[in-house]
Amino acid sequence: MNGYEKRAQQKKEKIMHATLNMLNTSDPRKLRITDIAEAAGVSQVTIYNYFGSKEALVREVFKDYARTALKEFGEFISGDHSLKEKIEYIVFQKKKSSRTFSLQVMKQIFNDDPEMAQFLKEEYMAKGVPLVIQLIEDGKKNGEITGALSTSTIMMYMQMLTSQADTVLEYAEIHGNIDTLIEEMVHLFFYGIGSTPQPIVPT
Repeated sequence: MNGYEKRAQQKKEKIMHATLNMLNTSDPRKLRITDIAEAAGVSQVTIYNYFGSKEALVREVFKDYARTALKEFGEFISGDHSLKEKIEYIVFQKKKSSRTFSLQVMKQIFNDDPEMAQFLKEEYMAKGVPLVIQLIEDGKKNGEITGALSTSTIMMYMQMLTSQADTVLEYAEIHGNIDTLIEEMVHLFFYGIGSTPQPIVPT
């Protein structure tokens, strides 16, 4: 990468970082190129030259965030951590996402941008699913997950929880107890609501 390309890349990263910060508190529809340019310290023309439109910029910011999250998750679950630590990592990443982008912002972007929704679905199927399967299989090998449960059943259970994640986070935001609620959800994942774990009897 020559000097010109390096400077161009640095400008793009500044623009994307500024946009990411603004999405933390701003409605995507109300974001203005003028404000993004001011926050990034570049001209409006520079933003249009690099991204073409505000919509394309916001889309690229979300894509970059998703790619980075998946990369970090893959590195973490490949490390020397217990299953509980890995599940907690997933939960805290979800919590991190909810703080980076409000639920309303995320829903709005997904509803307004079918391309983004399709991208996230494909990324999840290609990268997320294999990572979760690896996590489960590693948990079985380490004795942290019972062999009486099939991987497909555990996957189904995790998907059921994921499908309700928005509802859970909305409840937590309303009641102001997101940290406690997320941590208790991790406890429920491992231990259920019983005081003493009961053995699974195969039928």
